[in-house]
Amino acid sequence: MTVPSHELSLAAGFPAGSVDEWRRLALAVLRKSSAAGAETPPEAVDELLATETYDGIRLAPLHTADDAPPALPPPHMPAGAWEVRQRHGGTDPKRVNEEILADLDNGVGGIWIDGPLLPGMLDGVHLELISVAVAGPEAAAAVLDGGAVAGTLGLDPERDADLIRAAAARPALRPVTVDATRAHEAGASDAQELGCAVAEAVAHLRSLDFPVERSSALLEFRFAATADQFATMAKLRAARRMWTRVLDVCGAPPGIAMHQHAVTSAVMLTARDPWTNMLRDTLACFGAGVGGANAVTVLPFDAAVGRPDAFARRIARNTQALLIEEANVARVRDPAGGSWYVERRTAELARIAWEWFQEIERAGGFHAARDLIDEKIAATWAKRRDNIAHRRDPLTGLSEFPHLEEKPLVREPADGPGPARRYAADFEALRDRADAAPARPTVFLATLGPVAAHTARASFAADLFAAGGIATVHSGPDVDLAEAFAASGTPVACICGTDTAYAERAAEVATALKKAGATTVWLAGKPGDHKDVDDYLYTGCDAVAVLESTLEVLA
Repeated sequence: MTVPSHELSLAAGFPAGSVDEWRRLALAVLRKSSAAGAETPPEAVDELLATETYDGIRLAPLHTADDAPPALPPPHMPAGAWEVRQRHGGTDPKRVNEEILADLDNGVGGIWIDGPLLPGMLDGVHLELISVAVAGPEAAAAVLDGGAVAGTLGLDPERDADLIRAAAARPALRPVTVDATRAHEAGASDAQELGCAVAEAVAHLRSLDFPVERSSALLEFRFAATADQFATMAKLRAARRMWTRVLDVCGAPPGIAMHQHAVTSAVMLTARDPWTNMLRDTLACFGAGVGGANAVTVLPFDAAVGRPDAFARRIARNTQALLIEEANVARVRDPAGGSWYVERRTAELARIAWEWFQEIERAGGFHAARDLIDEKIAATWAKRRDNIAHRRDPLTGLSEFPHLEEKPLVREPADGPGPARRYAADFEALRDRADAAPARPTVFLATLGPVAAHTARASFAADLFAAGGIATVHSGPDVDLAEAFAASGTPVACICGTDTAYAERAAEVATALKKAGATTVWLAGKPGDHKDVDDYLYTGCDAVAVLESTLEVLA
């Protein structure tokens, strides 16, 4: 029997819930994990579980209809599947051409030449049938002569006016690219990326010699999509709202949409455990598709290692094909619309980004405010780098759950420079340093009491040291810790046990380890005042500083 949709209730058969009941259940879990005490009231759960973005947006742990922002016109979202646009580049035009043709034969609808367009790269490519993205007047002239009718040319309105006028005769060509990924790769927050993009676009509107509605149609906006799928959705939706506001102020007729090209973040990719990048790319692509990107580029999972191989490029394009053809992500226009969480986050992000855009405008506009922009982005990057170092922003496979015995992936060197900054850079530098040592740097774990008592902290310490390429050896049960340490051949030890064991034995064990030759003794636990313990390992400590100092001792 078919049930009419208006009679279907997804919650049928389940008792009605309430916010108070959710808080009570959440508090029980927090108490079990020691994140909340016996006296913690249920209403404190909201603050205990809330987080804050780099733009100061508070992310509540639970969203209800009360969190919905004031009703706003929905952003102008595209209908149907987004364009699958693959990135290419290099100094060997024959090889690049083969890669382009392989992608086009396997479902890619657009190509992006990220770098110089060399003779022969586009041999056999029917430019009139696909979208093509290039940058600069030479490349633009070449694809225009080749018959390109769709894509973007990366031209400068102040320098390339004649080429822009020629391209404007082809309605599906967008000769000017507003590339916000440059701000993202410098370390910008989402609001900073959006504000910079809108400020740059407004500068282009002032330079283009067309009515505002036609000038807007000449722009393509390029944004970064990250593994925070909801942040990506909100960013792309907020960008559309901001641009609609700009065009409204400029007197453009309603209904003009922003054309967006989303690129999975190069900054988030890791060279260590690069297979995890497939998950990051999938989340980013999903967020970009749901967020309404017109075109999406998924960077190959090995892009941080070197030049991507054929397998990595295949995975990159098939990630999109699966989301479009099998997951049917593109069948619904604005699927995140109506979500209390996404709508609230979109509205807050648009507000903060608009304030940043206005600050840039007050400073003279995008070009005149470069020092201000660089200063603000540098401050955000410093904060993010500090959070990564303290593992408050964990990097799976690197700062958390590292695979010490992983064999590094080998690829040919990339033809061009990578992003200016990468989240993983500090930890990867430590891994490289440890791998370059004549023998694997090792720390001795002096475990106190039975296995059940010390396993949690011993595992925590081992995981932290492995993030810097440092191995650990356990003392084992029922042994003389000083003798076992002396036999380990390392000058660094870390005591692991319970708080009770520390109160009873930490000072005694630390002193014995020092007498046995230890130059550094760590203790895995909250900072305290234990004799002969040099420092402490705990959740939120500066892991990069710990690893740097340990490698110095072990060098």
